[in-house]
Amino acid sequence: MVGDKKILKIIEEVIMIDKEGKERKILAKIDTGATRSSLDTRLASELKLGPIVRTKLIKSSHGSSLRPVIEAELVLKGKDFKTQLTLADRKRMKYKILIGVNTLREGNFLVDPSK
Repeated sequence: MVGDKKILKIIEEVIMIDKEGKERKILAKIDTGATRSSLDTRLASELKLGPIVRTKLIKSSHGSSLRPVIEAELVLKGKDFKTQLTLADRKRMKYKILIGVNTLREGNFLVDPSK
């Protein structure tokens, strides 16, 4: 920990909290190159997360797409907070959650890529 900032590894366990208050542990990839955090659409549906608060144009190496955005409560390194996540099809991805810069700022985190 540096000051009040917690240090994250590249892969971290995240606890997602569903609408009924139940917790689900999921491994997430921490990506300082991603402006926004992203969540798999099927996982969001399983956890009954939502509603969609807006849409956001996302640019990636695959092109641009308009994605729905939800607010979700999560716990990362013992910090419980709300963040916005875009919904995307991540079925071919190893990690169903990608933590981007927006969430890193909200949670006041630092990333140590050597861990």
